Amino acid sequence: MASTDALGTAVYWHRELPPLQAEFMGEHVIETTSKRVPGTIAHREELWDDCYADLMEQTRVRLVGEIARLGGRYAHVLEETIDTRRNDAVGETWLQGRFRYALLR
Repeated sequence: MASTDALGTAVYWHRELPPLQAEFMGEHVIETTSKRVPGTIAHREELWDDCYADLMEQTRVRLVGEIARLGGRYAHVLEETIDTRRNDAVGETWLQGRFRYALLR
């Protein structure tokens, strides 16, 4: 589902298509991370779901910022890679995402 902010900028995910009149400006890549959670086995699925939701929100906010910074109007996410990261020294786990997108005006 495309997300639109108060200014009308929109982020389109994968198969969602931006408006036909949108002009391609270039491809870009951003990386985002989720919040960190305890790296325990207990409640693993709930923690992953929580991290995933946070990662997607961080990505949406970052894309809206990049659209504004680069002078576009839309971002169409073409590809994503999400990996789990952990720091055993402090017992934390988080998700890191890399997103390739087309910037359009």
